[in-house]
Amino acid sequence: MKKLNILVVEDGRSQREMLRDFLRKEGHAVGEAESGDRAIQRVREGHYDLILLDYKMPGMDGMQVLQEVKRINPEIDIVIITAEGTIDMAVEAMKTGALDYITKPVEFEELLLLVARVSERRTLLKENEILRGVFRGEPFGEKGVTTDRIIYKSPQMSALINMAGRVAASRATVLLQGESGTGKELLARLIHNLSPRAARPIIAVNCGALHENLLESELFGHEKGAFTGATARRIGRFEEADGGTLFLDEIGELSPQVQVKLLRFLQEHEFQRLGGNQTLHTDVRVISATNRDLEQRVREGAFREDLFYRLNVVVMSIPPLRERKEDIPPLIEHFLKRYAAENGKEIAGLTSEAQDVLLKYDYPGNVRELENIIERAVVIAREAVIFLEDLPFREAMEATPEGGKAEGLLRGSMEDLERKLIVEAMEKAGDHQTHAAEILGISERMLRYKLKKYGLR
Repeated sequence: MKKLNILVVEDGRSQREMLRDFLRKEGHAVGEAESGDRAIQRVREGHYDLILLDYKMPGMDGMQVLQEVKRINPEIDIVIITAEGTIDMAVEAMKTGALDYITKPVEFEELLLLVARVSERRTLLKENEILRGVFRGEPFGEKGVTTDRIIYKSPQMSALINMAGRVAASRATVLLQGESGTGKELLARLIHNLSPRAARPIIAVNCGALHENLLESELFGHEKGAFTGATARRIGRFEEADGGTLFLDEIGELSPQVQVKLLRFLQEHEFQRLGGNQTLHTDVRVISATNRDLEQRVREGAFREDLFYRLNVVVMSIPPLRERKEDIPPLIEHFLKRYAAENGKEIAGLTSEAQDVLLKYDYPGNVRELENIIERAVVIAREAVIFLEDLPFREAMEATPEGGKAEGLLRGSMEDLERKLIVEAMEKAGDHQTHAAEILGISERMLRYKLKKYGLR
Protein backbone atom coordinates (compact mmCIF):
# COMPACT_ATOMS: atom_id res chain seq x y z
CA MET A 1 0.00 0.00 0.00
CA LYS A 2 1.25 3.45 -0.92
CA LYS A 3 2.08 5.48 2.20
CA LEU A 4 0.14 8.73 2.44
CA ASN A 5 0.58 12.26 3.74
CA ILE A 6 -2.35 12.62 6.14
CA LEU A 7 -3.66 15.64 8.06
CA VAL A 8 -5.71 14.92 11.20
CA VAL A 9 -8.10 17.81 11.98
CA GLU A 10 -9.62 17.32 15.44
CA ASP A 11 -10.16 19.81 18.27
CA GLY A 12 -9.96 17.09 20.95
CA ARG A 13 -6.29 16.66 21.83
CA SER A 14 -6.45 13.03 23.03
CA GLN A 15 -8.43 11.89 19.98
CA ARG A 16 -6.10 13.79 17.63
CA GLU A 17 -2.94 12.34 19.16
CA MET A 18 -4.39 8.82 19.23
CA LEU A 19 -5.14 8.96 15.48
CA ARG A 20 -1.76 10.56 14.77
CA ASP A 21 0.22 7.92 16.65
CA PHE A 22 -1.70 5.01 15.13
CA LEU A 23 -1.28 6.23 11.55
CA ARG A 24 2.41 6.95 12.05
CA LYS A 25 2.91 3.38 13.29
CA GLU A 26 1.36 2.25 10.00
CA GLY A 27 4.08 4.17 8.15
CA HIS A 28 2.15 7.26 7.06
CA ALA A 29 3.35 10.85 7.39
CA VAL A 30 0.87 12.63 9.68
CA GLY A 31 0.28 16.30 10.43
CA GLU A 32 -2.12 17.79 12.98
CA ALA A 33 -4.53 20.70 13.18
CA GLU A 34 -6.62 21.56 16.23
CA SER A 35 -9.04 23.85 14.38
CA GLY A 36 -10.50 24.63 10.98
CA ASP A 37 -8.40 27.78 10.61
CA ARG A 38 -5.20 25.86 11.40
CA ALA A 39 -6.21 23.12 8.94
CA ILE A 40 -6.58 25.64 6.11
CA GLN A 41 -3.19 27.10 6.98
CA ARG A 42 -1.57 23.63 6.90
CA VAL A 43 -3.14 22.85 3.50
CA ARG A 44 -1.75 26.09 2.08
CA GLU A 45 1.71 25.30 3.48
CA GLY A 46 2.13 21.66 2.45
CA HIS A 47 0.93 18.68 0.43
CA TYR A 48 -1.61 16.18 1.75
CA ASP A 49 -3.19 13.11 0.17
CA LEU A 50 -5.87 12.67 2.82
CA ILE A 51 -7.54 14.79 5.52
CA LEU A 52 -9.36 13.16 8.43
CA LEU A 53 -11.76 15.97 9.33
CA ASP A 54 -13.84 16.24 12.50
CA TYR A 55 -17.28 17.53 11.55
CA LYS A 56 -18.15 19.44 14.76
CA MET A 57 -15.51 21.96 15.86
CA PRO A 58 -15.63 25.41 17.38
CA GLY A 59 -15.17 28.20 14.83
CA MET A 60 -15.08 26.77 11.29
CA ASP A 61 -17.07 23.55 11.19
CA GLY A 62 -16.28 20.55 9.02
CA MET A 63 -18.46 21.65 6.10
CA GLN A 64 -16.76 25.05 5.89
CA VAL A 65 -13.30 23.45 6.05
CA LEU A 66 -14.30 20.94 3.38
CA GLN A 67 -15.46 23.65 1.00
CA GLU A 68 -12.34 25.77 1.50
CA VAL A 69 -9.92 22.82 1.12
CA LYS A 70 -11.64 21.75 -2.11
CA ARG A 71 -11.28 25.31 -3.38
CA ILE A 72 -7.54 25.35 -2.56
CA ASN A 73 -6.76 21.82 -3.79
CA PRO A 74 -9.62 19.68 -5.15
CA GLU A 75 -7.30 16.65 -5.42
CA ILE A 76 -7.10 16.13 -1.63
CA ASP A 77 -9.30 13.29 -0.37
CA ILE A 78 -11.34 14.11 2.73
CA VAL A 79 -12.92 11.65 5.19
CA ILE A 80 -15.35 13.10 7.72
CA ILE A 81 -15.16 12.01 11.36
CA THR A 82 -18.64 12.24 12.83
CA ALA A 83 -20.70 11.27 15.86
CA GLU A 84 -23.72 9.00 15.43
CA GLY A 85 -26.14 11.94 15.67
CA THR A 86 -24.57 13.84 12.76
CA ILE A 87 -24.40 11.08 10.12
CA ASP A 88 -26.93 12.91 7.96
CA MET A 89 -24.62 15.94 7.94
CA ALA A 90 -21.68 13.69 7.00
CA VAL A 91 -23.68 12.31 4.07
CA GLU A 92 -24.39 15.88 3.00
CA ALA A 93 -20.65 16.57 3.20
CA MET A 94 -20.04 13.63 0.83
CA LYS A 95 -22.36 15.28 -1.68
CA THR A 96 -20.16 18.37 -1.37
CA GLY A 97 -16.96 16.46 -2.09
CA ALA A 98 -15.96 14.31 0.89
CA LEU A 99 -14.84 10.83 -0.06
CA ASP A 100 -16.43 9.02 2.91
CA TYR A 101 -17.14 9.28 6.62
CA ILE A 102 -16.26 7.31 9.76
CA THR A 103 -18.07 7.42 13.09
CA LYS A 104 -16.77 8.02 16.61
CA PRO A 105 -15.33 6.23 18.47
CA VAL A 106 -13.03 5.45 15.54
CA GLU A 107 -12.40 1.75 15.00
CA PHE A 108 -8.79 1.33 13.87
CA GLU A 109 -9.62 -1.63 11.62
CA GLU A 110 -12.27 0.41 9.80
CA LEU A 111 -9.85 3.33 9.55
CA LEU A 112 -7.19 1.11 7.99
CA LEU A 113 -9.66 -0.06 5.35
CA LEU A 114 -10.54 3.54 4.53
CA VAL A 115 -6.89 4.57 4.28
CA ALA A 116 -6.17 1.56 2.04
CA ARG A 117 -9.08 2.58 -0.19
CA VAL A 118 -7.68 6.10 -0.49
CA SER A 119 -4.21 4.72 -1.25
CA GLU A 120 -5.57 2.45 -3.98
CA ARG A 121 -7.65 5.27 -5.43
CA ARG A 122 -4.69 7.62 -5.59
CA THR A 123 -2.51 4.94 -7.20
CA LEU A 124 -5.12 4.41 -9.92
CA LEU A 125 -5.46 8.15 -10.47
CA LYS A 126 -1.69 8.38 -10.93
CA GLU A 127 -1.64 5.50 -13.41
CA ASN A 128 -4.54 7.02 -15.33
CA GLU A 129 -2.56 10.24 -15.54
CA ILE A 130 0.37 8.24 -16.94
CA LEU A 131 -1.99 6.75 -19.50
CA ARG A 132 -3.23 10.18 -20.53
CA GLY A 133 0.39 11.25 -20.82
CA VAL A 134 1.05 8.29 -23.11
CA PHE A 135 -1.76 9.34 -25.39
CA ARG A 136 -0.57 12.94 -25.33
CA GLY A 137 2.93 11.78 -26.23
CA GLU A 138 4.91 13.48 -23.46
CA PRO A 139 8.55 13.87 -24.53
CA PHE A 140 11.67 12.15 -23.31
CA GLY A 141 14.23 14.93 -23.74
CA GLU A 142 13.71 16.08 -27.29
CA LYS A 143 14.17 12.73 -28.99
CA GLY A 144 11.48 10.35 -27.86
CA VAL A 145 8.72 9.39 -25.44
CA THR A 146 8.97 7.56 -22.15
CA THR A 147 6.43 5.83 -19.92
CA ASP A 148 7.06 3.26 -17.17
CA ARG A 149 10.70 3.03 -18.39
CA ILE A 150 9.61 2.16 -21.95
CA ILE A 151 11.47 4.65 -24.13
CA TYR A 152 10.51 4.96 -27.75
CA LYS A 153 9.98 7.19 -30.75
CA SER A 154 8.94 4.73 -33.46
CA PRO A 155 5.34 4.41 -34.68
CA GLN A 156 5.49 0.65 -34.02
CA MET A 157 6.10 1.16 -30.29
CA SER A 158 3.61 4.01 -30.13
CA ALA A 159 0.93 1.64 -31.46
CA LEU A 160 1.92 -0.99 -28.87
CA ILE A 161 1.70 1.49 -25.99
CA ASN A 162 -1.75 2.58 -27.12
CA MET A 163 -2.79 -1.07 -27.35
CA ALA A 164 -1.52 -1.60 -23.79
CA GLY A 165 -3.79 1.19 -22.64
CA ARG A 166 -6.80 -0.35 -24.36
CA VAL A 167 -6.32 -3.89 -22.99
CA ALA A 168 -5.25 -2.85 -19.47
CA ALA A 169 -8.78 -2.42 -18.12
CA SER A 170 -9.89 -5.91 -19.18
CA ARG A 171 -9.35 -9.29 -17.49
CA ALA A 172 -8.17 -10.91 -20.75
CA THR A 173 -4.98 -12.92 -20.89
CA VAL A 174 -2.24 -11.30 -22.97
CA LEU A 175 0.52 -13.06 -24.89
CA LEU A 176 3.61 -10.96 -25.58
CA GLN A 177 5.77 -12.14 -28.44
CA GLY A 178 9.23 -10.92 -29.31
CA GLU A 179 12.90 -11.73 -29.38
CA SER A 180 14.92 -11.77 -26.17
CA GLY A 181 15.76 -8.32 -24.92
CA THR A 182 12.91 -6.44 -26.64
CA GLY A 183 11.23 -5.42 -23.36
CA LYS A 184 8.40 -7.91 -22.90
CA GLU A 185 8.46 -7.68 -19.09
CA LEU A 186 8.42 -3.88 -19.22
CA LEU A 187 5.34 -3.99 -21.43
CA ALA A 188 3.69 -6.47 -19.06
CA ARG A 189 4.35 -4.12 -16.14
CA LEU A 190 2.92 -1.18 -18.08
CA ILE A 191 -0.30 -3.13 -18.75
CA HIS A 192 -0.52 -3.98 -15.05
CA ASN A 193 0.18 -0.42 -13.91
CA LEU A 194 -2.53 0.96 -16.20
CA SER A 195 -5.06 -1.60 -14.99
CA PRO A 196 -7.47 -1.59 -12.02
CA ARG A 197 -5.09 -4.14 -10.47
CA ALA A 198 -2.27 -1.61 -10.15
CA ALA A 199 -2.58 -1.42 -6.36
CA ARG A 200 -1.95 -5.18 -6.13
CA PRO A 201 1.34 -6.93 -6.99
CA ILE A 202 2.66 -8.03 -10.36
CA ILE A 203 4.86 -11.09 -9.91
CA ALA A 204 7.22 -12.32 -12.64
CA VAL A 205 8.28 -15.95 -13.06
CA ASN A 206 10.85 -17.16 -15.60
CA CYS A 207 9.44 -20.53 -16.68
CA GLY A 208 12.64 -21.50 -18.48
CA ALA A 209 14.92 -21.06 -15.49
CA LEU A 210 13.45 -23.72 -13.19
CA HIS A 211 13.21 -27.51 -13.33
CA GLU A 212 9.69 -28.91 -13.86
CA ASN A 213 9.03 -29.87 -10.20
CA LEU A 214 10.53 -26.65 -8.88
CA LEU A 215 8.45 -24.60 -11.32
CA GLU A 216 5.22 -26.35 -10.30
CA SER A 217 5.99 -25.57 -6.66
CA GLU A 218 6.99 -22.01 -7.54
CA LEU A 219 3.68 -21.36 -9.28
CA PHE A 220 1.19 -23.33 -7.21
CA GLY A 221 2.98 -23.87 -3.90
CA HIS A 222 3.35 -27.16 -2.05
CA GLU A 223 2.30 -28.86 1.15
CA LYS A 224 4.69 -30.13 3.79
CA GLY A 225 6.07 -33.50 2.70
CA ALA A 226 5.03 -33.09 -0.94
CA PHE A 227 8.54 -34.10 -1.98
CA THR A 228 11.97 -34.65 -0.47
CA GLY A 229 13.05 -31.41 1.18
CA ALA A 230 9.50 -29.98 1.49
CA THR A 231 9.76 -29.40 5.24
CA ALA A 232 6.96 -26.81 5.40
CA ARG A 233 4.02 -25.52 3.40
CA ARG A 234 4.99 -23.05 0.68
CA ILE A 235 2.67 -20.41 -0.78
CA GLY A 236 2.95 -20.27 -4.58
CA ARG A 237 3.02 -17.30 -6.92
CA PHE A 238 -0.66 -17.64 -7.83
CA GLU A 239 -1.61 -17.07 -4.19
CA GLU A 240 0.88 -14.23 -3.76
CA ALA A 241 -0.47 -12.46 -6.86
CA ASP A 242 -4.12 -12.64 -5.74
CA GLY A 243 -5.90 -9.55 -7.03
CA GLY A 244 -2.93 -8.67 -9.23
CA THR A 245 -1.04 -9.98 -12.24
CA LEU A 246 1.21 -12.97 -12.83
CA PHE A 247 3.77 -12.53 -15.61
CA LEU A 248 4.97 -15.87 -17.01
CA ASP A 249 8.08 -15.36 -19.09
CA GLU A 250 9.33 -18.05 -21.50
CA ILE A 251 5.92 -19.72 -21.40
CA GLY A 252 6.96 -22.04 -24.24
CA GLU A 253 9.27 -23.91 -21.84
CA LEU A 254 6.43 -25.28 -19.66
CA SER A 255 6.36 -29.05 -19.17
CA PRO A 256 3.16 -30.96 -20.10
CA GLN A 257 2.29 -31.45 -16.40
CA VAL A 258 2.52 -27.74 -15.58
CA GLN A 259 0.62 -26.90 -18.79
CA VAL A 260 -2.33 -29.00 -17.53
CA LYS A 261 -2.43 -27.19 -14.17
CA LEU A 262 -2.15 -23.77 -15.81
CA LEU A 263 -4.98 -24.62 -18.23
CA ARG A 264 -7.19 -25.64 -15.34
CA PHE A 265 -6.50 -22.37 -13.57
CA LEU A 266 -7.32 -20.31 -16.67
CA GLN A 267 -10.57 -22.24 -17.15
CA GLU A 268 -11.75 -22.53 -13.54
CA HIS A 269 -9.63 -19.96 -11.63
CA GLU A 270 -8.71 -22.72 -9.19
CA PHE A 271 -5.72 -24.95 -8.41
CA GLN A 272 -4.22 -27.22 -5.78
CA ARG A 273 -0.85 -26.97 -4.11
CA LEU A 274 1.63 -29.70 -4.98
CA GLY A 275 0.91 -32.65 -2.67
CA GLY A 276 -2.37 -31.14 -1.47
CA ASN A 277 -6.08 -31.88 -1.84
CA GLN A 278 -7.55 -28.47 -1.00
CA THR A 279 -8.89 -26.55 -4.00
CA LEU A 280 -7.86 -22.88 -3.88
CA HIS A 281 -9.32 -19.92 -5.74
CA THR A 282 -7.49 -16.71 -6.62
CA ASP A 283 -8.21 -13.71 -8.82
CA VAL A 284 -5.10 -13.39 -10.98
CA ARG A 285 -4.64 -12.00 -14.46
CA VAL A 286 -2.07 -13.90 -16.50
CA ILE A 287 0.26 -12.16 -18.94
CA SER A 288 2.68 -14.51 -20.66
CA ALA A 289 5.64 -13.97 -22.96
CA THR A 290 7.70 -16.00 -25.36
CA ASN A 291 10.52 -15.61 -27.85
CA ARG A 292 9.51 -18.89 -29.51
CA ASP A 293 6.90 -19.71 -32.16
CA LEU A 294 4.16 -21.21 -29.98
CA GLU A 295 2.05 -22.20 -32.97
CA GLN A 296 4.98 -24.26 -34.23
CA ARG A 297 5.33 -25.79 -30.75
CA VAL A 298 1.64 -26.74 -30.93
CA ARG A 299 2.14 -28.39 -34.33
CA GLU A 300 5.10 -30.32 -32.91
CA GLY A 301 2.97 -31.55 -30.01
CA ALA A 302 5.16 -29.80 -27.43
CA PHE A 303 2.52 -27.28 -26.36
CA ARG A 304 -1.19 -27.83 -25.73
CA GLU A 305 -3.43 -26.25 -28.34
CA ASP A 306 -6.22 -25.52 -25.83
CA LEU A 307 -3.74 -23.75 -23.53
CA PHE A 308 -2.34 -21.78 -26.46
CA TYR A 309 -5.79 -20.39 -27.26
CA ARG A 310 -6.41 -19.58 -23.59
CA LEU A 311 -3.17 -17.60 -23.42
CA ASN A 312 -3.43 -15.61 -26.64
CA VAL A 313 -6.78 -13.86 -26.22
CA VAL A 314 -4.80 -10.69 -26.92
CA VAL A 315 -1.49 -11.03 -28.76
CA MET A 316 1.05 -8.19 -28.81
CA SER A 317 4.23 -8.56 -30.85
CA ILE A 318 7.21 -6.37 -29.96
CA PRO A 319 9.39 -5.70 -33.01
CA PRO A 320 13.16 -6.20 -32.69
CA LEU A 321 15.29 -3.10 -32.31
CA ARG A 322 16.71 -3.45 -35.83
CA GLU A 323 13.19 -2.84 -37.19
CA ARG A 324 12.62 0.35 -35.17
CA LYS A 325 15.89 2.21 -35.33
CA GLU A 326 14.15 5.51 -34.51
CA ASP A 327 14.17 4.24 -30.92
CA ILE A 328 17.95 3.91 -30.74
CA PRO A 329 18.84 7.62 -30.13
CA PRO A 330 16.45 8.13 -27.16
CA LEU A 331 17.52 4.77 -25.71
CA ILE A 332 21.19 5.76 -25.99
CA GLU A 333 20.43 9.07 -24.26
CA HIS A 334 18.58 7.27 -21.45
CA PHE A 335 21.27 4.65 -20.84
CA LEU A 336 24.07 7.23 -21.00
CA LYS A 337 22.39 9.33 -18.30
CA ARG A 338 21.64 6.30 -16.15
CA TYR A 339 25.06 4.66 -16.20
CA ALA A 340 26.97 7.92 -16.06
CA ALA A 341 25.10 8.73 -12.84
CA GLU A 342 25.64 5.22 -11.43
CA ASN A 343 29.37 5.39 -12.12
CA GLY A 344 29.85 8.99 -11.00
CA LYS A 345 30.86 10.20 -14.46
CA GLU A 346 29.89 13.14 -16.63
CA ILE A 347 29.29 11.86 -20.17
CA ALA A 348 28.18 14.50 -22.65
CA GLY A 349 27.38 12.08 -25.47
CA LEU A 350 28.99 10.12 -28.30
CA THR A 351 31.19 11.07 -31.20
CA SER A 352 29.48 11.07 -34.59
CA GLU A 353 31.47 7.96 -35.57
CA ALA A 354 30.31 6.04 -32.49
CA GLN A 355 26.72 7.20 -32.97
CA ASP A 356 26.82 6.10 -36.61
CA VAL A 357 28.07 2.62 -35.64
CA LEU A 358 25.32 2.20 -33.07
CA LEU A 359 22.66 3.22 -35.59
CA LYS A 360 23.92 0.72 -38.20
CA TYR A 361 24.28 -2.25 -35.86
CA ASP A 362 21.57 -4.98 -35.99
CA TYR A 363 21.37 -5.75 -32.22
CA PRO A 364 20.68 -9.50 -32.08
CA GLY A 365 20.24 -8.98 -28.31
CA ASN A 366 17.91 -6.00 -28.87
CA VAL A 367 17.45 -3.29 -26.20
CA ARG A 368 19.21 -5.37 -23.54
CA GLU A 369 22.27 -5.60 -25.77
CA LEU A 370 22.25 -1.86 -26.45
CA GLU A 371 22.03 -1.23 -22.69
CA ASN A 372 24.98 -3.58 -22.10
CA ILE A 373 27.03 -1.84 -24.81
CA ILE A 374 26.36 1.63 -23.36
CA GLU A 375 27.04 0.53 -19.77
CA ARG A 376 30.35 -1.01 -20.83
CA ALA A 377 31.30 2.06 -22.85
CA VAL A 378 30.54 4.37 -19.92
CA VAL A 379 32.60 2.23 -17.54
CA ILE A 380 35.71 2.15 -19.74
CA ALA A 381 35.43 5.68 -21.17
CA ARG A 382 38.38 7.93 -20.28
CA GLU A 383 36.85 11.13 -21.61
CA ALA A 384 33.51 12.92 -21.27
CA VAL A 385 32.56 11.57 -24.70
CA ILE A 386 32.10 7.97 -25.90
CA PHE A 387 34.52 7.24 -28.75
CA LEU A 388 34.42 4.50 -31.37
CA GLU A 389 37.16 2.59 -29.57
CA ASP A 390 34.95 2.41 -26.45
CA LEU A 391 32.48 0.16 -28.30
CA PRO A 392 32.88 -3.66 -28.21
CA PHE A 393 32.70 -4.15 -32.00
CA ARG A 394 35.04 -1.32 -32.95
CA GLU A 395 37.47 -3.63 -34.77
CA ALA A 396 34.90 -4.61 -37.37
CA MET A 397 33.92 -0.99 -38.02
CA GLU A 398 37.46 0.29 -38.16
CA ALA A 399 38.16 -2.30 -40.86
CA THR A 400 35.17 -1.18 -42.92
CA PRO A 401 36.34 0.70 -46.03
CA GLU A 402 32.83 1.73 -47.00
CA GLY A 403 29.65 2.17 -45.03
CA GLY A 404 27.79 -0.19 -47.34
CA LYS A 405 29.90 -3.15 -46.21
CA ALA A 406 29.41 -2.47 -42.50
CA GLU A 407 26.42 -4.76 -42.09
CA GLY A 408 28.23 -7.83 -43.40
CA LEU A 409 31.29 -7.21 -41.26
CA LEU A 410 29.18 -6.69 -38.18
CA ARG A 411 27.38 -9.94 -38.75
CA GLY A 412 30.76 -11.61 -39.06
CA SER A 413 31.62 -10.41 -35.56
CA MET A 414 28.31 -11.48 -33.98
CA GLU A 415 29.67 -14.63 -32.36
CA ASP A 416 32.60 -12.76 -30.90
CA LEU A 417 30.25 -10.15 -29.46
CA GLU A 418 27.88 -12.82 -28.14
CA ARG A 419 30.77 -14.57 -26.42
CA LYS A 420 31.86 -11.28 -24.81
CA LEU A 421 28.31 -10.58 -23.59
CA ILE A 422 28.05 -14.05 -22.06
CA VAL A 423 31.41 -13.66 -20.29
CA GLU A 424 30.35 -10.26 -18.92
CA ALA A 425 26.97 -11.60 -17.79
CA MET A 426 28.59 -14.53 -15.99
CA GLU A 427 31.03 -12.18 -14.26
CA LYS A 428 28.19 -9.86 -13.22
CA ALA A 429 26.18 -12.85 -11.93
CA GLY A 430 29.14 -14.29 -10.03
CA ASP A 431 29.10 -17.41 -12.26
CA HIS A 432 25.46 -18.10 -11.27
CA GLN A 433 23.95 -19.46 -14.49
CA THR A 434 20.31 -18.69 -13.60
CA HIS A 435 21.12 -15.03 -12.88
CA ALA A 436 23.33 -14.75 -15.96
CA ALA A 437 20.53 -16.15 -18.13
CA GLU A 438 18.14 -13.53 -16.70
CA ILE A 439 20.64 -10.75 -17.48
CA LEU A 440 20.97 -12.00 -21.07
CA GLY A 441 17.23 -12.60 -21.49
CA ILE A 442 17.64 -16.25 -22.52
CA SER A 443 16.71 -19.56 -20.92
CA GLU A 444 19.18 -21.29 -18.63
CA ARG A 445 19.11 -24.22 -21.04
CA MET A 446 20.16 -21.94 -23.91
CA LEU A 447 22.89 -20.42 -21.76
CA ARG A 448 24.33 -23.86 -21.02
CA TYR A 449 24.38 -24.57 -24.76
CA LYS A 450 26.18 -21.28 -25.48
CA LEU A 451 28.72 -21.87 -22.70
CA LYS A 452 29.56 -25.24 -24.20
CA LYS A 453 29.61 -23.82 -27.73
CA TYR A 454 32.17 -21.15 -26.87
CA GLY A 455 34.24 -23.42 -24.63
CA LEU A 456 33.39 -21.42 -21.50
CA ARG A 457 32.39 -24.51 -19.49
